[in-house]
Amino acid sequence: MNSNRKSSGITLIELMIVIAIIGILASIGYPSYQAHITKTNRAVSTADLLELSQFMERLFSETGVYNPAPAVALPITQSPNDGSTAKYTIAATTRTATTYTLRATPTASQDDATCGSLTIDQTGVKCTIVGGTTKCSDTAAQSADVAACW
Repeated sequence: MNSNRKSSGITLIELMIVIAIIGILASIGYPSYQAHITKTNRAVSTADLLELSQFMERLFSETGVYNPAPAVALPITQSPNDGSTAKYTIAATTRTATTYTLRATPTASQDDATCGSLTIDQTGVKCTIVGGTTKCSDTAAQSADVAACW
């Protein structure tokens, strides 16, 4: 046997170690990436809700009511509103002459178990609705939870 010959290349063990390290890093990184995407989509929807809130206030300034006749449709009905896949659907869930509530509801592609649906009303009170539980910014004990989502 020739003992002076240098071995070149990598062994199967070395390859398996590298693959294991890549797998571990991916299993740590992917959930963080998903959480970041969820937070980014939520931030876009809160910005859209605030824009719609301003629209409603301009409407009230011009007409004296939030629900004029003939009815004025909301200019934004999904978030993001750039024509890409909707992550939230947006609607006015309550709309009277003197009040409104705007609600952004996550779609199936935006599984947001932390914050759920987001709402804002004519007084600026922001709420989150998760699993039937509503938390609002006008309640001191709940305002920190709501602020984390808004």
